[in-house]
Amino acid sequence: MSSSELNTGLPHSARIYDHLLGGKDNFEADRDAAAFITADWPHLAISMRANRNYMARQARFIAAELGIRQFLDIGAGLPTAPNLHEVVQDVDPSSRVMYVDNDPIVLVHARALLTGAAEGRTAYLDADLHDPSTIIGSTEFRQTFDLSRPVALSLIAILQFIVDDDRVHHIIDTLMEPLPPGSVLALSTVTADSAPDEVNKGVAAYLARGINEKARDLAECQDLFRGLDLIDPGVVLVNHWRPDEAARAVPDEHVHMYGGVAVKR
Repeated sequence: MSSSELNTGLPHSARIYDHLLGGKDNFEADRDAAAFITADWPHLAISMRANRNYMARQARFIAAELGIRQFLDIGAGLPTAPNLHEVVQDVDPSSRVMYVDNDPIVLVHARALLTGAAEGRTAYLDADLHDPSTIIGSTEFRQTFDLSRPVALSLIAILQFIVDDDRVHHIIDTLMEPLPPGSVLALSTVTADSAPDEVNKGVAAYLARGINEKARDLAECQDLFRGLDLIDPGVVLVNHWRPDEAARAVPDEHVHMYGGVAVKR
């Protein structure tokens, strides 16, 4: 779907996510799809919240511990606090963030709500992850980032919607290629390892509603970081990635996302 088209009769993954997290920027088709999917995937909302908390923890780690001040967040979704720019600009207000998404509702809300610190920069690009060359070739990319300094590429809860592994590797490689050494890849994606029956039924429910999705096992998720140096603790369920008290309280069988952070040599 192009950015100029808004089909409220078809469910969209970003708006389903918004509904399950308690947001209001969704339509009847999204709410119906969410009800259909969660009938088979009852702990999906818990897993989504665990993933959102992981996003905030890893972004703060990348900013505070690795000293990175530039972030490219693709598949940003609808604004849901805390947003990535809020986390990293809390560490350093001069941090630069570029959000990328291709849903028109996301575009409207991002431009209205994702306003960052005056000292930094918060940009938005209407583009599709399936076309990574357009992202790195955009004026917004060139104007936002200083490519003599490291950039963190954030692919949070988006790669499960690209089911072809070769295509996923091409996308990651294309996006990482122009980033200098010391840059970081941070991602999370769906797995059935922690709850096979529930997740596989849920993935089938997504497919039944016309949304392609793939659950990847640990080896497949580790392979997404090929050629990069994983940071401890490696690829783990997102509630185990440098957990805080809230993350430790979530049972593993309710968390259906692997996550990890790795550095480009």
